[in-house]
Amino acid sequence: MEENTIKIETPFIRLEALLKFAGLAGTGGEAKIRIQEGEVLVNGEVCTQRGRKLRDGDLVILGTKALRVSAPCG
Repeated sequence: MEENTIKIETPFIRLEALLKFAGLAGTGGEAKIRIQEGEVLVNGEVCTQRGRKLRDGDLVILGTKALRVSAPCG
């Protein structure tokens, strides 16, 4: 599985927004469904909270796609 780094300019990004931003969901509705159906792992655990705040270093996996969040630490 290839890991891609997603750089954000804010201290955090919500899970639903990350999936849309990274192109893993076409719409917020699609992201919501995939999250609620337990398809998304955050740091190795199933996450069903679409508003979960992701911070620097968090790893999100959906299917065969892995995303590592890179955010400012301040």
